[in-house]
Amino acid sequence: MEKKFVNPETILAPRGYTHVVTVEGARTMVFVSGQVAVDKEGKIVGEGDLKAQIKKAAENLVAALAAVGARPADIVKMNTYIVNYRQQDYAAMREARALLFPDGDPPASTLIGVHSLAVEGLLVEIEAIAALP
Repeated sequence: MEKKFVNPETILAPRGYTHVVTVEGARTMVFVSGQVAVDKEGKIVGEGDLKAQIKKAAENLVAALAAVGARPADIVKMNTYIVNYRQQDYAAMREARALLFPDGDPPASTLIGVHSLAVEGLLVEIEAIAALP
């Protein structure tokens, strides 16, 4: 399998994501539903604390990937939804992405501010698409 991370020179250089990711030769595509800051018992972790919720949602994303033999490096597209998004919220998301993708080549990514999520008290939801050889 070959992944290419492309950032066209005519587009502003990205910070924390890649503009285009191509995948050739993947045998398995993995579609991960939005992961949120909920523990195994269904309790919201870090209620009212966006940074804590991003950390827990990222941990849940890693666990979901691991359940099918994938890891963050296999992610080719990620969407993040943040309730009542403000520009200062971006720093917490960048920290989480740095932990998920420490070797560089982050996936194509979209961050979307939303009014609310499925459950009151949730502040962030992260969904991903991964490709496995």
